Amino acid sequence: MRRRFAGLALALSVMLPAAAVTGAPPASAQPEVEPAAAQAIPDGPAKAWLLADLDTGQVLASRDPYGVYAPASTIKVLLAMVVLDHLRPENFARANASHTEVECSCVGLTPGQAYTTRQLLEGLLMVSGNDAANMLADMLGGRPATVAAMNRKAALVGTRSTKAGSPSGLDGPGWESATTPHDLAVIMRAALKYPLIAHIMRQPSAQFPGKTLTNQNELLTRYPGDLAGKTGYTNLARKTYVGAAQRGNRRLVVVQMYGTGDLYGQAIGLLDWGFSQYR
Repeated sequence: MRRRFAGLALALSVMLPAAAVTGAPPASAQPEVEPAAAQAIPDGPAKAWLLADLDTGQVLASRDPYGVYAPASTIKVLLAMVVLDHLRPENFARANASHTEVECSCVGLTPGQAYTTRQLLEGLLMVSGNDAANMLADMLGGRPATVAAMNRKAALVGTRSTKAGSPSGLDGPGWESATTPHDLAVIMRAALKYPLIAHIMRQPSAQFPGKTLTNQNELLTRYPGDLAGKTGYTNLARKTYVGAAQRGNRRLVVVQMYGTGDLYGQAIGLLDWGFSQYR
């Protein structure tokens, strides 16, 4: 389904820079930010979404940008920043059985095997390894310390409503996570300033002890100019996605939350629409 809008929006909304946020208005005060444009903007299966300029933070279009939703594994982008703030890529540790006792997606850690920070980040960002998230949390001092550091980092980069409840984004009693499309875009903008994170998220594959990892972000092959992407899914969050792409000297970030069906198709439509606005 598509909606049509008349005219051209000169400026819609601007993401506030890091350390400049004074807090979000109440949800009831948040109107939908919808662009006025000569061509149709794609609609799709995500209940909430946002499209913005990756470099300036200007929001080009959004639906429910300040609605609070569970992030699922997209919160791992926040964890990756915390990891690189405290650990060197060549640091290493040995996995144990507690790291592998986790549901959902795993990179497949072997207890007793040594892994470097970089290898674990590749498992975290490319295949959404919850076991990698557990091990990185232990390397950072344990889950409570890691979650606290993630929440401090979220505030530092300028999020308004983000709360990390677990390193992986898995939900459970007492450790639910929450964020908004606006905040996920802020997090991705900050994360891509880390050269290693940007490099890992662009890799189609990576060597890992005993296997080759293949990046789960389908837009790397489906969308020319794709720079990065992180998917997520839990029963509470439904499908989530945050990604970035470039055409010429323009870079966009797209966020989708509480989705069903083909989020990639909607992301492609939104990115195409966004790049068309610069013409």
